[in-house]
Amino acid sequence: MSDTGTGATTVEAVERDVMEYDVVTVGAGPAGLACAIRLKQLNPDISVCVIEKASTVGAHILSGAIIEPEPLDRLLPDWRDNPPPICVPVKDDELWYLRKTGGYKFPVMPPGMHNKGNFIVSLGALCAWLAPQAEALGVEIYPGFAAAETLHDENGNVIGVRIGDMGIAKDGSHKPGYTPGIDIHAKVTVLAEGARGHLTKRLIKRFALDKDSDPQAYSIGIKELWQVPEGRVTPGHVMHSLGWPAEGTIYGGGFLYHLDGGRIALGYVSGLDYSDPEYKPWEAFQQWKNHSLIQPLLEGGSLLSAGARAIVTGGWQSLPKVEMPGALLIGDTAGLLNVPKIKGTHQALRSGMLAAEHLAANLDSAGFDAKLRGSPVMEELRKVRNVKPGFKRGLWFGLCNAGLETALGGHTPWTLKVTPDWSSLNKIGERKEPRYDYLERTLSPRDRLQAVYFAATEHDEDQPVHLRVADTSICATQCAAEYDNPCTRFCPAGVYEMIDDGAGKRLQINAANCVHCKTCDIKDPYQIIDWVAPEGGSGPNYQNM
Repeated sequence: MSDTGTGATTVEAVERDVMEYDVVTVGAGPAGLACAIRLKQLNPDISVCVIEKASTVGAHILSGAIIEPEPLDRLLPDWRDNPPPICVPVKDDELWYLRKTGGYKFPVMPPGMHNKGNFIVSLGALCAWLAPQAEALGVEIYPGFAAAETLHDENGNVIGVRIGDMGIAKDGSHKPGYTPGIDIHAKVTVLAEGARGHLTKRLIKRFALDKDSDPQAYSIGIKELWQVPEGRVTPGHVMHSLGWPAEGTIYGGGFLYHLDGGRIALGYVSGLDYSDPEYKPWEAFQQWKNHSLIQPLLEGGSLLSAGARAIVTGGWQSLPKVEMPGALLIGDTAGLLNVPKIKGTHQALRSGMLAAEHLAANLDSAGFDAKLRGSPVMEELRKVRNVKPGFKRGLWFGLCNAGLETALGGHTPWTLKVTPDWSSLNKIGERKEPRYDYLERTLSPRDRLQAVYFAATEHDEDQPVHLRVADTSICATQCAAEYDNPCTRFCPAGVYEMIDDGAGKRLQINAANCVHCKTCDIKDPYQIIDWVAPEGGSGPNYQNM
């Protein structure tokens, strides 16, 4: 008998191999790898396993990304002697307010956005660089192992994870290559799944970890990597923007980072607390790329890679309890990104090392929540806790509120509430929604399906759909009438389509397009979409994202 993460006790239908470790870490992102490395540094005798659902370490990692080096300096003091393959020192910063035509540069940078001493990296390449260093210390890393559920003992304590079966057909039957997933048992399971981890979501509900916190909040970040003609790149130049194309009530902004080798990383972030059901985050990004400040840099260049990922933005007041019997949460899984800084990697590394130091002393999750809350990780978030919620009242109120919070060092006597993103959509016709002042686009990609090609995403068509909709009749009736099916617009990969084949509207799920951003799981106004892990190795294959 085994009690799985669904909470139901079931009789095993298949025989499964079992692997035993002291610690299993779910996710080979910066938090999970930092935890594994630090554990082995502190105690080489602790057995540590890292499982990763992507086909290779880093293939599902997407971020801006600018990192603060201090945690990496502590983890690997000699890292600058052999840096990651993309690692460009920041030379200068700009912050712009854009209009449809033109804009102006802010004369002063907000303190949190100063990047002197920081580095522009590919976070995927950084993780791929960290992995062999973990393995050299004795960490076992298994890419292509997608954790399908958590395992629990008779008391409900987490005792490990079950890897998803391979070779199951869409109809549930076993294909010729069927292989049952193994069970990985551990004294402590460390969840480092990134934003909106599907196991973490179930555990938070099972253990009521969020009963004393606000709901978590998210944004969607859509990113591209370009190769541009010679002479246009100034390595280390950093540009961020506010304003157009986001209407004033939408939290949104762009970033553009000059790398080496004639490459530019750029992207656009839209807060998923937007209210207009017709808003299209992917289209907002494409519009931003065609602004007169951006388009000349890219014209004549070539798109190398594209993708999207949810970003956790709830902050201090949305932090759930990060421990439960047998398991703990770290990094973006816990919700540690600093929104005003637009950075989370340093927080992920810090929390991973803190978890390792806690577990090295005693292989027990108990006490980690208090340790994290008493650490600099949480002190950093507490100081900026009111910045992102202030933008719920619009861009200019948000900027003024951010200035006040900065001036007072976060010591305001109030804490603004965070509400769930799914609850923020207006119904069609409920309010006068904005008319977006958009340009005619000239840069590729032409549409979302072309962008999926540049994400190199791949799923076996004959596997169970990993985007589970509890009641598709709602999509064709209630959602169509109330919200005009916003899933067809907020998904950056065209996964959701409403088809009318003569028998009435029906939902079609193009699961093979999915880039694992998790936006649908977050923004669906009825909360009937449940993202679960597909077969291990499925999904995007990002290069230097």
